[in-house]
Amino acid sequence: MVDITALGSGTILTCVVLAVVGLFLVQRLWLTAALVLVATLGGSIIAGQAKYWVGRPRPELVDHLVQVTGLSFPSGHATNSAIIYLTLAGLVAQVTPHRVVRRYVLLLAVVLVGAIGVSRVYLGVHWPSDVLAGWSAGTGWAALWWWIAATVRGRLGGTARR
Repeated sequence: MVDITALGSGTILTCVVLAVVGLFLVQRLWLTAALVLVATLGGSIIAGQAKYWVGRPRPELVDHLVQVTGLSFPSGHATNSAIIYLTLAGLVAQVTPHRVVRRYVLLLAVVLVGAIGVSRVYLGVHWPSDVLAGWSAGTGWAALWWWIAATVRGRLGGTARR
């Protein structure tokens, strides 16, 4: 579970975003690369602020199986992993012509986000409601950016490969 939770850490998520943005840039998918940067950066900033708005302490019912600091609600790992992985899946789907690839990327993102959230509760560092709130917020953010990207692509002439 410690290794699974690491997949939602800031370091790993940053590396994933940079790798995917790099892939989009070498494919000359300028719009998609820019959308990924704006969506993931903006979402992560807002997610970080949400903890301070709520101010909920971490659970103390069980020993924490990993070292943590800071507040609990919403789960930063759950929120940011949903923001990053689901946004990437949605934007990759818009520029990928093969249905099986789109389904695979979406399934992979959902499994990653789910596993990361479950790991946070298992490790005793979050209440289930912290994770559910993170999943909900991150999924909503990803859906918003999928819609924004689709709208922008439509206004630019509907070309999928941008």
